[in-house]
Amino acid sequence: MTPPPLTVTLMDAASRQRWDDFVFSHPEATFFHRAGWQDVIEQHFGHRTWFLAAESNGQIRAILPLAQVKSRLFGHTLVSLPFCVYGGIVARDAEAAEALDREAQALAIRLGVDHLEYRQLQARHPEWHTRSVYATFRRPLLATPEENLLAIPRKQRAMIRKGIAGGLRSHVDHDTDRLFRCYAASVHRLGTPVFSRRYFAFLAETFSDACEVLSIEHGGKAVSAVLSFRFRDQILPYYGGGDLQARQLAANDFMYWEVMRRACEAGCTVFDFGRSKIGTGSFAFKKNWGFEPQLLHYECQMVGAAAPRDNQPLNPRFALFIRAWKLLPRGVANALGPHLVRQLG
Repeated sequence: MTPPPLTVTLMDAASRQRWDDFVFSHPEATFFHRAGWQDVIEQHFGHRTWFLAAESNGQIRAILPLAQVKSRLFGHTLVSLPFCVYGGIVARDAEAAEALDREAQALAIRLGVDHLEYRQLQARHPEWHTRSVYATFRRPLLATPEENLLAIPRKQRAMIRKGIAGGLRSHVDHDTDRLFRCYAASVHRLGTPVFSRRYFAFLAETFSDACEVLSIEHGGKAVSAVLSFRFRDQILPYYGGGDLQARQLAANDFMYWEVMRRACEAGCTVFDFGRSKIGTGSFAFKKNWGFEPQLLHYECQMVGAAAPRDNQPLNPRFALFIRAWKLLPRGVANALGPHLVRQLG
């Protein structure tokens, strides 16, 4: 018998549930493949998206979420997926994957982008330009909090105990206000633009089934906070930060331990510490927890440019900008930051 024809379609309101059913059932899909990211990227950031699916006989065989980020400052790209750690093609078979790959490359040409980018755990196109900038940190959780604490290297474990001895307490927040304050303080000290207050609230609303905000309190005041995503049996602390007291109190160390402890007690079996730029303090911090870095494959097919633009803060040409941004009053930085960060992706 002739197999049913394979067609490439766009996700719409009628197919959203089938899309998410595919994501939750496929072992290689990630939280960042969920349909809700279309709402985040289109409604909050104002970028156009193409959530492509390869289907036959009414069944999804592969998906590829894409978004177009067009900026005079930072370039014109088609990415799977901006503002996310992971993306790329997830497929049940090679034929469906190839169909989406061809469609994405054709779309990139039609749009006239600088490049098409897949953000993946595994390489798909080693012949493309690969940006070896990020590594991710993932590790299985052990059965009990006690076992997980003992699995953390001694020096890092001492920092967690310092936070416990200092009287820090964790609290699940029902809004993102304290998270925004802590996160905005952290990125301002780093000299990088902040996401808007509304962005965090939008994430919490869009992924209300999977989003948790945990604040760390000292003397009744939140000194650090983190927004985590739950996906299947995984916990992903994604946006976190602390005020000036946090380092002295070991609040960030205690915070990530509390995420791990609570996740273990809730039945999670994987802790995904997320990506960090190689060679940064964040990268070293995660290694100190005993996590081994896994290089992320951010593969770029060049279309209208010879090479991807280097928009990373580590680029020396941004050094003066970073120093100046640190000097801005916090309110000014919080007002200007969202207009810049939406163009970066």
